[in-house]
Amino acid sequence: MAEIVATTPLPQSGDILMAELTPDGQLLKENGELTVEAENKEEEEEEEEDPNKIPDNACETLYLQNLNEKVRIPVLRETLGNLFKPYRPLQPVIAHHNIRMRGQAFVSFSDVETANEARRDVNEFPLYGKPIQISFAKSLSDSVMKKTKDEKAFEEHIKHRSEDKKLKRKSNPLRQKAQAKLKAEPSTAGAPSGPSAKKARLQMPDEYLPPNSVLFIQNLPDGTTSEELREVFEVHPGLVEIRTIPAKKDIAFVEFADETTATVAKDALHNFKIDGETKMKVTYARK
Repeated sequence: MAEIVATTPLPQSGDILMAELTPDGQLLKENGELTVEAENKEEEEEEEEDPNKIPDNACETLYLQNLNEKVRIPVLRETLGNLFKPYRPLQPVIAHHNIRMRGQAFVSFSDVETANEARRDVNEFPLYGKPIQISFAKSLSDSVMKKTKDEKAFEEHIKHRSEDKKLKRKSNPLRQKAQAKLKAEPSTAGAPSGPSAKKARLQMPDEYLPPNSVLFIQNLPDGTTSEELREVFEVHPGLVEIRTIPAKKDIAFVEFADETTATVAKDALHNFKIDGETKMKVTYARK
């Protein structure tokens, strides 16, 4: 009887070839190349973002969020200043106490590279029990604009910002409500003059007085000195003079170089607790 010899049949059209496995389990083609799936995986690994790469939206100013709101603003400014000191910020940290900006701050640097380094190193740093969330600001601070732009461009920047604030102030619903109430009151034309008539007339609330380079400070804690006020207000540029009233120690006047710098200070320090408890009221002084 003839011996039967088993042979491996040649693959026919439509047959499936078994792929060969590498030691780490990756599939190989007949010529030894990796399969498409493995190649794609390698490409994805190569495309991983470089942690040192500067993002496209980078700028010289950083925006800090998730700050502990229970910490007093002067203390928070000092702590953040010490934290960012190795990166040589252009000016003191800007932090506000008002409701809209509570728990947030801004810090500016001389160049984008330094700002990115500070963002990378300090992001998620646990400050007063909360990790700081750091991103790039949407617009540059005044200090950066003044350093990087010419005088004309800087003045245009200040003018545009001032006009934008005026528009926002006019569209404020509380302001519109107060103005509507004033218009609805009967006219006092032809009414008798005198003290009683003056009391009857409505006065524009302090909060809606027109911009002024002089600020009116009210509700100061007993014993507040001009030096203490200076420490609070001098972090904002343009401070000219602080005038306290000996006969009335709970009020003061603070003068700035112009309406723009006064407005920045007013918005930042209204309701600021200078002693940690009492909220001081900051409005424009009456002209």
